[in-house]
Amino acid sequence: MDARTMLRRYLEQRRELGESELVLDSLHVDDVMRLLGAAGRPTLPPHRPSLRELAEEISSEEVQDWRTSLRQAGVNVDAIVTAAKPAAPTEPFESIEPTAPPETSSDMAFKKGIVVAAEEAELIPSAIDKLDSLDEIAKKVNKCTRCPLYETATQGVPGEGNAKAKLVCVGEAPGAKEDETGRPFVGQAGQLLTKILAAIDLTREQVFICNVLKHRPPGNRNPRPEEVAACSPYLIRQLELIKPKVIVAFGTFAAQTLLNSKTPIGQLRGLVHQYHGIPLVVTYHPAALLRNPGWKRPTWEDVKLARRILDSSARS
Repeated sequence: MDARTMLRRYLEQRRELGESELVLDSLHVDDVMRLLGAAGRPTLPPHRPSLRELAEEISSEEVQDWRTSLRQAGVNVDAIVTAAKPAAPTEPFESIEPTAPPETSSDMAFKKGIVVAAEEAELIPSAIDKLDSLDEIAKKVNKCTRCPLYETATQGVPGEGNAKAKLVCVGEAPGAKEDETGRPFVGQAGQLLTKILAAIDLTREQVFICNVLKHRPPGNRNPRPEEVAACSPYLIRQLELIKPKVIVAFGTFAAQTLLNSKTPIGQLRGLVHQYHGIPLVVTYHPAALLRNPGWKRPTWEDVKLARRILDSSARS
């Protein structure tokens, strides 16, 4: 693979993760382009181009080896790359041994995101609002007819775990294995979730795991708005009863449902949102990691952030 293709793919990957700028040490974009051989090109427009636009600007004649060009210009590329890499193994969640989390102060400042606060509008129908335990919610879910999904599902999948969990994992919807067993995250994605939790020194028994939808959509299709509206009151009540210290939303539908936002997941990551006073971290769904292993590393960063929030709350 030539240098142009490698650079283009790298820039596009960063763009898909929601980044709009590429920072290399103290270099400006114009400096990077000049070092790559673009000094003779017309002046860039006043607006800052996206990473995808930068990739398209670079031609095969201009780029021979971008790393070599930067080294010849006196930039310590190897040091930059080393410093940028997170302290994680090549394959996060596969061979990592849990390590003691870094020391953080109780008032540690996190990058703030969306705040979802209590509203006057009724969030939970009275019949669900009166459910006083997770077991009662589970029984109600198994008899639920609030949307047509119960007609095609084998059974409800209300969720499972510690009723006093400090961390709650929220996914999208049950899959085939979950529909068969009545338990959340027990297929391949569930096995990866178990490894993700172990990487931050947590077990499934210590957390609570659930989905936005409590019945499987036919063929694992995407949830429909009316189905989310029908099922989300159960999730809201579960969170009210558990009162976790942090919520991790796995995947686009979980994140956008809880945050009442249409913002892409790449832009929601890396921030600490607030869901009715509960810190909420967004990351990729384990099923997405199985399709795109390149997202394991950013997911590792996200769950480490959730771990830091837990540790910070414990010291406060």
